[in-house]
Amino acid sequence: MSEIVVIAGLSGAGRSTVANNLEDLGWYKIDNVPPALVPLVAELPSAAGGKYERMVIVLGTTGHDEVIPMLAAVRHGGVRVRIVFLDAESSVLVRRYENTRRPHPFALTKSVVDAIEDERRALEEVKSEADIVIDTTNLNVHQLRDRIVGLFGNESPRVGMQTRVLSFGYKHGLPIDVDIVIDCRFLPNPHWVDELRPLTGLDEVVEAYVMGQASTVPFLERLERLLSLVMPQFVLEGKSYLTVAFGCTGGHHRSVVIAEQVAGMLRRFGYDPTVEHRDIEA
Repeated sequence: MSEIVVIAGLSGAGRSTVANNLEDLGWYKIDNVPPALVPLVAELPSAAGGKYERMVIVLGTTGHDEVIPMLAAVRHGGVRVRIVFLDAESSVLVRRYENTRRPHPFALTKSVVDAIEDERRALEEVKSEADIVIDTTNLNVHQLRDRIVGLFGNESPRVGMQTRVLSFGYKHGLPIDVDIVIDCRFLPNPHWVDELRPLTGLDEVVEAYVMGQASTVPFLERLERLLSLVMPQFVLEGKSYLTVAFGCTGGHHRSVVIAEQVAGMLRRFGYDPTVEHRDIEA
């Protein structure tokens, strides 16, 4: 079965970088494709005798309202289509444009800030339909490549639903590229224990402290029952990617411990989650 990964998102958020990463992994890349031409591009695999079985298409900066109907037509033709949407905070995008000195495609007679917001509004529907949303605000090119390799690095197509478990600190901002967010700040904070403060949830003494709280085990037991119910349903609905995020104040202790516990839980369910601790060194 032919596969197409569609790269969409805000200008300056890393679309070209992600496409180049996929090209390095053996995908055939076609850049700056107008949405109206996507169905024609999707015919390449059959026309070329399977030479282009795995293609990555970088959408152009116009015709956003045509994207979803065009992709629906491609899927109807039997091609597997996944959308990767690249996002970033507006202030970061402005800084990237200032550094590159390139004009923003929406900035014909307006400021870069206004152009970014116009493009963000134009892409709302595409983002809502995306299989993966990646926030590149705090990612350098190497970290972004690691994320793409983690998602697409296997030579054989992945089957089932890819899962990711993320810990983060609320004081560093809520992650946007997640599906389920659970607040762990109801647990006592190891930060207020002097000997635990400089450690993280990956240290055994911190894990023992968090797991030893009266509410931790009952919380995890109930969470396990919830996930055992919803995970198979997500698979049945055809979801390709699922990210479960756990937050605490700083992202150093409680959320890290709980994320590691849930990752083990998902492995027992038969999934193979990747684990990321976003703010553990912040």
